[in-house]
Amino acid sequence: MKQELQKLQDNIGRVLVGKDNIVELLMVALIGKGHVLLEDVPGTGKTMLAKALAKSIDGSFKRIQLTPDVLPSDITGIQYFNPKSQNFELKPGPVLTNILLTDEINRATPRTQASLLEVMEERQVTIEGETIKVEPPFIVIATQNPIEQQGTFPLPEAQMDRFFMQINVGYPSLQEEKQMLHMYRQDEPIESIQAIFSKEEILGIQDKIKQVTLTEDVEEYLLNVVQATRHHEWVETGVSPRGTLAFMRGVQARAFLHDRDYVIPDDVKSLAPYILSHRLVLTMEGEMRTTKQKVLKEILKSVETPVEAGAAKQ
Repeated sequence: MKQELQKLQDNIGRVLVGKDNIVELLMVALIGKGHVLLEDVPGTGKTMLAKALAKSIDGSFKRIQLTPDVLPSDITGIQYFNPKSQNFELKPGPVLTNILLTDEINRATPRTQASLLEVMEERQVTIEGETIKVEPPFIVIATQNPIEQQGTFPLPEAQMDRFFMQINVGYPSLQEEKQMLHMYRQDEPIESIQAIFSKEEILGIQDKIKQVTLTEDVEEYLLNVVQATRHHEWVETGVSPRGTLAFMRGVQARAFLHDRDYVIPDDVKSLAPYILSHRLVLTMEGEMRTTKQKVLKEILKSVETPVEAGAAKQ
């Protein structure tokens, strides 16, 4: 299994040079059944990353370019009257897919953003009173540009909390960009990507990570980090119970990717910035003095790490 997972990681990495950490985080989200918010300037490979993931698991892929005039029904679907059959028929929207890319999600109006809440949380959509289950595996990958603010609508806390993790892609280094030029000069790497896993195999892996063990020490460490977010002087709203559950699934998934059947403190430390930071709401004073990422870094330094827990298992 380890070998196949590495192949999957390498497969996705072919379209995003030098971003092994980003690819691993995306894999954690996939097998942890979580949605991802990619935040960065345009042109950093966010769309290509989502396409590569879909092709690697033989899944369906749909993309929605969000703008202020996109309606909720453009995403979920509509009931329409068919003159030929003289009946109302259901026309599902692009949300019924395996990998859904919602490009520039913060350009959609709050009403349209809210249309994604049900499918992200419950893996189903309700159209005119009719509920349709989304075929698993299902993952929403949303992008937003943090620089451009004109004509955008910030995501509310309820929406942010439904994202399993938030990732900043970042620019490539000089050497990485040079390698990218060589790769894309003659070919489009995305065209040669083949499926490594079937959708059924991914579902099997998603079930397997539930068996990854959290020792009492590591579980307490994870919970202490979460609790500390709720009592920090510059945090108005800390991590929710939904966030705690996402954190647990994330560390289990990371341990599985690293070929372990148990979680170590390093799994908790490595994933905390990506799974917890975006769930924090800072006080007004906190926003003036610091950032969510710096607050979380402080918390990780202040919470005692159970070093012996990892050593005992090894």
